[in-house]
Amino acid sequence: MAVTRDTPLTDFPGVGEARAKKLEKLGLSKAGDLLAWYPRDYEDRRKVYSIQDAPAEGRVCVSAVAAEHPRLSRIRKGLELVQVKVVDHTAALHLTFFNQGYVERAIRAGEEYIFYGAVEVQGRRRTMVNPIFERAGKQSFTGCIMPVYRLTAGISNHLLASLARQALPCAEGMPETLPQHIRQAHRLAAAEFAVKNIHFPEDEGALDLARRRLAFEELFYLAVGLSFLKDRRDRAGTGVSIPPRPKEEFLSLLPFVPTGAQSRVMDEVASDMASGRPMNRLVQGDVGSGKTAVAACAGWLCARGGHQGALMAPTEVLAEQHYRSLSQLLAPAGVRVGLLTGSMKAAEKKKTRTALAEGEIDFVVGTHALISEGVAFRSLALIVADEQHRFGVAQRAALAAKSGEGTVPHVLVMSATPIPRTLALIIYGDLDVSVIDQLPPGRTPISTYVVREDKRQRMYGFVRKQVREGRQAYIICPAVEENPDAALPGEESPALNLKAVKTYAETLQKEVFPDLRVGILHGKMKPREKEAAMAAFAGGETQVLVATTVVEVGVDVPNASIIIIENADRFGLSQLHQLRGRVGRGKHQSHCVLITGTRSLEAMERLHTLASTTDGFKISEEDLKARGPGDFFGNRQHGLPQMKLADLAGDMRLFSEAQEAARSLLEQDPQLSAPENRPVWERVRRLFADTPDIFN
Repeated sequence: MAVTRDTPLTDFPGVGEARAKKLEKLGLSKAGDLLAWYPRDYEDRRKVYSIQDAPAEGRVCVSAVAAEHPRLSRIRKGLELVQVKVVDHTAALHLTFFNQGYVERAIRAGEEYIFYGAVEVQGRRRTMVNPIFERAGKQSFTGCIMPVYRLTAGISNHLLASLARQALPCAEGMPETLPQHIRQAHRLAAAEFAVKNIHFPEDEGALDLARRRLAFEELFYLAVGLSFLKDRRDRAGTGVSIPPRPKEEFLSLLPFVPTGAQSRVMDEVASDMASGRPMNRLVQGDVGSGKTAVAACAGWLCARGGHQGALMAPTEVLAEQHYRSLSQLLAPAGVRVGLLTGSMKAAEKKKTRTALAEGEIDFVVGTHALISEGVAFRSLALIVADEQHRFGVAQRAALAAKSGEGTVPHVLVMSATPIPRTLALIIYGDLDVSVIDQLPPGRTPISTYVVREDKRQRMYGFVRKQVREGRQAYIICPAVEENPDAALPGEESPALNLKAVKTYAETLQKEVFPDLRVGILHGKMKPREKEAAMAAFAGGETQVLVATTVVEVGVDVPNASIIIIENADRFGLSQLHQLRGRVGRGKHQSHCVLITGTRSLEAMERLHTLASTTDGFKISEEDLKARGPGDFFGNRQHGLPQMKLADLAGDMRLFSEAQEAARSLLEQDPQLSAPENRPVWERVRRLFADTPDIFN
């Protein structure tokens, strides 16, 4: 079959409708998509061992001859076993395959095969479970550097690698989108070479060349797109000019003295809003650094100037919390604060919408309900978005569209995820960055401990002691429910041994804390159930709350003094730091306990990093080094393109090169209208498809 970039995957052998649907979940529907689905890692399968010499750590290739015909047995319904003994001149190896009945026909006695898997030594007996195997001399996936791809349920790495290999001929004669002079100046490999060697590299050198070319390309298009974004922002039209007022007027409303950092950021915001140019500012601050006071200051200035502001929060619980604290703070100054969420009764929503349209609400707090149809403002001049990485550029644009003709509202974005400054400038290319790098005095530092499974009973005793003293506890789990079908025996599965909220909460209530009130909170609950669970905990009705990371962005419970994080090695450092910030909000000494059963030294080192510092920026730098930006942000929701290969922490030098190349190209051809630059313009337009009007 002649494969082109547009060949549908259903034309490939072994891809029927069911598999095609699963591949579509990964965004793969044609051969060309496979070429752009870069591996996330590689396994070096080039060295082939004898059975005796094969190390018992990690997965290795072993060359051996089948000493017998494989034996198939059905253990029970839904579980088949194929067993076969293979030998070489040094020893015998016993293979077991679970639910792979075809192996009985595929392996023939007397034939030589290469087997790839983990060798286990039990006394003198050597075994391997579910190895990949190929006939010696007819190898595709052994004896090479093997790509490891991101997968979805029902799609194995073997299948994806096989499809990628079949799609590889499409890379031949691949057109170049990077201008020739840029390729030469930066010593970049050809597109065809790069694509072939990113999937199936000839050796480490070829892989390095391929990766450098493709990472540079991504960073270059990102830099060009960010230039267009900044240009668009400079041409965005006029912002509502909101005259400054004496800061003392606002400070007199606060029940505390702001830190120097808070005061500095308030000045930056006031200066932006008075400039006549639309403000586009990101305020970063660690958990508890006082970002809400900055938002309140912006809302107060806006109301005093005769305009309206809107604060968009990611959850109803958080929206209600902001509504209560802002009402309390701003009411004495005559600022009318309103609330609009999806779960409000129809009559309440209608009343709020009418008040907004008639200008009777100065500062409205809400969720995505704020951008729904039927919501109109009399004079919207300010948008505050809380937790930016949960709000894309598109949502900001949808809210901005409600401000009426002629002016563009000021945008203030608050994020409690401390982001290394270099990364912030890239991710938030269209925003100015302010950092609140001081914590208010009087915040109790949180003690953090890394605890092994064998100390679990002592940890439960500690929780009981805290509750006896009138405190409350969070227990965080990585999974909602247990999945008994997650893996076959002998297979690794991320779902194995993970604490699951539902069953764990039941066990805790029945066996560990029968005399305490244990609550439960997870993302699969209905919004009303979530609100009720959080309200019960905030009100002190529940003493122990077992939850998933849904509490990462959540309500303040000053009485909660301990947070226990199960399977802590499964979380990124920045997320653990966010979760830790749920406690330490009151006057009581607070504790964060990280429970882990990991054997990985690297994972333990990361957890000890968290235990040794509460500096969110230091933690985020470590996290970025360890995990890269894709994992750092979780799902891409910030509205800028996701990097497939480039690592924004490790590739800063390459990014500087790419920025320089982009700047030089745009100086010569600002609109990329020259014929040789049109491919760049097309690529950038596709890359920024989620960002509205970038080229307008």
